[in-house]
Amino acid sequence: MTDGTATEEQFWDSRYGESDRIWSGNPNTVLVREITGLEPGSALDLGCGEGADAIWLAQRGWRVTATDISGVALDRAARHAAAEGVADRIDWQRHDLGTSFPAGTFALVSAQFLHSPGDMPREKILRAAASAVAPGGVLLVVGHAGYPSWEPNPHPRVHLPTPEEVLASLELPDGQWDVLLSDEHQRSQTGPDGRPTTRTDNALKIRRR
Repeated sequence: MTDGTATEEQFWDSRYGESDRIWSGNPNTVLVREITGLEPGSALDLGCGEGADAIWLAQRGWRVTATDISGVALDRAARHAAAEGVADRIDWQRHDLGTSFPAGTFALVSAQFLHSPGDMPREKILRAAASAVAPGGVLLVVGHAGYPSWEPNPHPRVHLPTPEEVLASLELPDGQWDVLLSDEHQRSQTGPDGRPTTRTDNALKIRRR
């Protein structure tokens, strides 16, 4: 890849164009675990991909703004939402989050596996995500803690931060946030050869006072 927004968009449009579905279609497990039981309100899903998280939230009463850099992914997500009967509860928006960001504040801001092999300014985006959390609302950031066992050549420019590094990078003002979750966990995954394996991920959940 070379630098530039157009290339980043082209990369992800090409990635999603490889097949009719590249993800499982199921919501992320940490999102389900951590959000179940919260009072539904407004939610922002950053890097929504094919829309599984946004659809799951909408089915449970949330009003969702869902963003991705890939128009291919967003078109696919919108079709899935229509098929599930929740199209009217989700606002799909195309954003290169390093240069534009959805307006408003939200009871929940979710960033699930917001990684890219390009030059995505992840720390800047997550600071904007924290700023978009309404008083009393929650920011949930889930990411990879390491590369999968079958990946022999990890991308050298993609840093996979710890939850503590993510928290520090947010540069939050003192006394205005509570840390509800900061940990690493194992996730079951199927390798390209079809064999089951595990991968280490991490999660940070914080609430604005």
